[in-house]
Amino acid sequence: MKKNQHNNLAIKWNDKIERNAVLIYYIVLLQCTWPQIETTTRHSTVKAMLLSDVHLLGPRFGHWFDKLRREWQMYRTFQTAMTLHNPQVVFILGDIFDEGHQCSEKEFNNYVKRFHSVFSVPDNTKLYVVIGNHDIGFHYGISPQLKERFERSFNTSSVEMLVINSNIFVLVNSMALHGDNCFLCKPAEDKLKEISETLQCAKDGGVSKKCKKYKSLPMYSPPIFLQHFPLYRPSDSHCKEPDSAPSQIINEPFREFWDCLARGSTSKVLDYLEPRAAFSGHTHHGCFTLHRERIPEWTLPSFSWRNKNDPSFILATFAPDTFKIAKCYMPKESTVIRLYMLVKKLQSDMQDYFL
Repeated sequence: MKKNQHNNLAIKWNDKIERNAVLIYYIVLLQCTWPQIETTTRHSTVKAMLLSDVHLLGPRFGHWFDKLRREWQMYRTFQTAMTLHNPQVVFILGDIFDEGHQCSEKEFNNYVKRFHSVFSVPDNTKLYVVIGNHDIGFHYGISPQLKERFERSFNTSSVEMLVINSNIFVLVNSMALHGDNCFLCKPAEDKLKEISETLQCAKDGGVSKKCKKYKSLPMYSPPIFLQHFPLYRPSDSHCKEPDSAPSQIINEPFREFWDCLARGSTSKVLDYLEPRAAFSGHTHHGCFTLHRERIPEWTLPSFSWRNKNDPSFILATFAPDTFKIAKCYMPKESTVIRLYMLVKKLQSDMQDYFL
């Protein structure tokens, strides 16, 4: 062969190897499927994808290559999931940004564009974002400007109720649950009380006098509660998930308002909403917790390799009378690194052979 023919053949092999490296995302994510449920309301099912803590890096922290590599991983995983699983709705449970609480308007606008580039969804899929502490700050660091900027950019609020195919979801800003009557917490608690009353009216059929002010009420089913912080728990010591916290930190006590909701805030939320399930993030590690012996909570690990070697997300099938979840593991960073090392070794060997 001539030298140019050798080079062309090497390039073709290189392209094939790179495409096979991308195929690992399809191979891994094909192993996850939608959970099947038995329901009397089959036409009221919702297929939802849930993930948390993507932590898109900002201009201050993290090397540019680190940013490029982790965003590519999240982009590739998310878009592969969109193609393979086609969820009706996606919930991201906070900390979509790493520096959202400390960036300028220009930097924030660039952040928003990058987010929609990485996590773009098809027209038939709805995307909802829950507010996290890295998005606007912890409670005492939040200004009205930071709160309003994020809510405006993502068409969200500190407390909102969604009804999707007769399934009720309540999304809450965890930092607004301090109960200190501040500009953030007072409106949030008022809204929670209003939602609680709406749910009670729906449950009772709207017969009470206090229900007459509601023009329409949803078909009642206990809501799904979504927030960034986990509900109160002493630590992760009870967590037995494959992606639970490592042994070095799993027994560390949680600090109320920092690592999880406070006991009092947790009691209020559960009293107001009486949810059938809760989903959260924040800790970067997986966990299953049962509250009041009947309310399951799944804490999702970080979606980013930067925080977890084995990230995962959840596929959930909801109906008003039942639901099931499936945890979907993404390719491990260590596996992909070994694959790319093999790719580069093959490339080098081929170049030595052809040249």
